[in-house]
Amino acid sequence: MRIIFMGSPDFSVPVLEALVSEGHDMAAVYCQPPRPAGRGKKDRPTPVHAKAEELGLPVRHPSSLKTPEAQAEFAALNADIAVVVAYGLILPQAVLDAPKRGCLNIHASLLPRWRGAAPIHRAILSGDAETGVCIMQMEAGLDTGPVLLERRTAIGVEETTQHLHDRLSKMGSVAILEALDQLDSLTPVPQSEEGVTYAQKIDKSEARVDWARPANEVDRQIRGLSPFPGAWTLLNNKRLKLLASRVVAGDGAPGEVLQGLTIACGAGAIEVTEAQIEGRGRQDIETFLRGTIVPSGTRLGETE
Repeated sequence: MRIIFMGSPDFSVPVLEALVSEGHDMAAVYCQPPRPAGRGKKDRPTPVHAKAEELGLPVRHPSSLKTPEAQAEFAALNADIAVVVAYGLILPQAVLDAPKRGCLNIHASLLPRWRGAAPIHRAILSGDAETGVCIMQMEAGLDTGPVLLERRTAIGVEETTQHLHDRLSKMGSVAILEALDQLDSLTPVPQSEEGVTYAQKIDKSEARVDWARPANEVDRQIRGLSPFPGAWTLLNNKRLKLLASRVVAGDGAPGEVLQGLTIACGAGAIEVTEAQIEGRGRQDIETFLRGTIVPSGTRLGETE
């Protein structure tokens, strides 16, 4: 098929690679424009932009698709279908209607649960037992279109957003190839009006740990916000990011270090298995404790 691909972040890259490897005719790749990044604040292309150039594909990165000029350029590609995954711009109706078979979106949740910007984070933060990917026929609403194909997976008890992100990206790559291959035989299923939830964008204000909360909630916060923005607390007035954890038995005052980096919560305790102290890189807990002394009885989250 002649395909327009629309995506921007790392999550989208395996999908682009899968479409190319399957031999589809890639009319163009659309992504977000390069933006200032790094210490020098030089313009940096998105991961999809970089991969598309590596693959020798034509790249377009308009700041908007609302202008008649942008819509005409899109329509002139004469595509059979557009595949959209974490693109980052709203598609006007003229763009949705331009490809002969419309636009398909790969969404990282079991719709209608977790429509919106941060479905992977929100699934872990909310303690969902499973998630998945949906191949959705796009329409004007926010992730409201009918679902053509769904693939489900359990969320591991110690799985972080990063781990789940990578798994769902690969699942989406396989699912979109299946959907394109079976497109004529798939029946679009309208989403239920029950069970709709919205995955609001993660705000950094959600990242500070409140040790008075139960251990299972703190654990989900740590795993759900790893690696970015990273749940954090204070240790000796330094910001300590907590990047992986598990729920364990333990009892003490909220925020009290029981042993190693096992920390009491409002109910139960969590064991931190990866951490990053201010001024250092990410470390597994054994390496971290060799370089940072954390005596039992230390209270995290407090300022001196």
